[in-house]
Amino acid sequence: MNINESELLSHGDIEAKRIALELMKVAIKSSDPYIAVKRALRISDNKLVIMNKEFSIKGDIYVLAFGKAACSMAKAVEEVLGDRIKEGIAVTKYGYGTPLKRIKVIEAGHPIPDENSLKGARLGLELAKKVKENDILLVLISGGGSALFTLPENGISLEDKIRTNELLLKSGAKIYEINIVRKHISKVKGGKLARIVKGTIISLILSDVVGDPLEAIASGPTVKDPTTFKDAYRVLKLYGVWEKLPESVKKHIELGLRGEREETLKEDLPNVYNFIIGSNAIACEAAKKKAEELGYDAYILTTTLEGEAREVALALGSIIEEIYKYERPFKKPCILIAGGETTVTIEGEAGLGGPNQEFALSITRKIRGLRGIAVLAMDTDGTDGPTNAAGGLVDSHTLELLEKEGIDIEEYLRKHNSYEALKKAKALLITGPTRTNVNSIIISVIT
Repeated sequence: MNINESELLSHGDIEAKRIALELMKVAIKSSDPYIAVKRALRISDNKLVIMNKEFSIKGDIYVLAFGKAACSMAKAVEEVLGDRIKEGIAVTKYGYGTPLKRIKVIEAGHPIPDENSLKGARLGLELAKKVKENDILLVLISGGGSALFTLPENGISLEDKIRTNELLLKSGAKIYEINIVRKHISKVKGGKLARIVKGTIISLILSDVVGDPLEAIASGPTVKDPTTFKDAYRVLKLYGVWEKLPESVKKHIELGLRGEREETLKEDLPNVYNFIIGSNAIACEAAKKKAEELGYDAYILTTTLEGEAREVALALGSIIEEIYKYERPFKKPCILIAGGETTVTIEGEAGLGGPNQEFALSITRKIRGLRGIAVLAMDTDGTDGPTNAAGGLVDSHTLELLEKEGIDIEEYLRKHNSYEALKKAKALLITGPTRTNVNSIIISVIT
């Protein structure tokens, strides 16, 4: 990571912000996909050992990785398995690729898929079809896999898939709801990848979905799916997306509702094994442990935080204010940690930002003047929304600083232009690619 630390610590509640950054670094390190794979995977005699479960190696081993952490995970696998790897493919985001020895790397579009996303999925499908009954396919899954490993159903173009995704992202639908639709217009998601593999599938999964439901992470290519075409239709209607959909997508879902399109996988397959090796809960626990080492009482409020970013921020801000003024429910100094995935509902034109930046800007309204308080909100992959910022790091001075600059915070929030406001306050958190992705993390320091 290449953090803009000097800018962030040049003003305001410097000590509180320094602590928040220190805890953030520990949380990110705990979710390092390379370390997570090394922790979970080893070779013993002629057996593959995954989190103490043994798999006999009788044939070839193939590797298929997709997601923002694909290359870090694949590198660890190469170091463990070496020339035991027959062939492999890793599909990751532009700028996230690293050279690998035995595994081919393809960089593709995220959050909007592109032609390389199609290429990666096609090659991945071809690789999966090579796996014979005695072989093992090691699948490495991380956040971003839905966009990076994209292969629409017949009759649906990439452009129509992109349009559908854009409509859902702007609708305010939760990520698991978006994934319900993605699975039902994809050839590889919702367990469809697993269906075509004859050998043993072992998936190592870095979770980027609240609560770690396997079927939702990267839209569950190797697990059974409890959702149906009816659920996909319900989501599209609920968020006002159905009427705006491309005709090809509408037609496919209508055919699915009539039972004329194949459903996602509905049963557990005996040759498929899935292991979660990294998650938001692990990251939050690591931050809590570090805070306690620094001498603070620390509390994990939740690892399943959801809701509209600006409103959730006001709720957390109210808890911080209560602690600061009345020392309840916790005494100060203390540190509050939360993880999850907030959303931003966009109607009409919008400025630049992301859920964590909007959260950070919104919470300044509650912590204004409460000296010694800092709140860090970030997406652990280092990219919050379509920006180069991971999120924001604000304190009790931020709102006053913005007002002096003539910034109407309510107007910036209304226009979802949090990036520009935080930039003026020198409160944007820039980390660069972290090469991991386990949802968002929020660290509140009350000194």
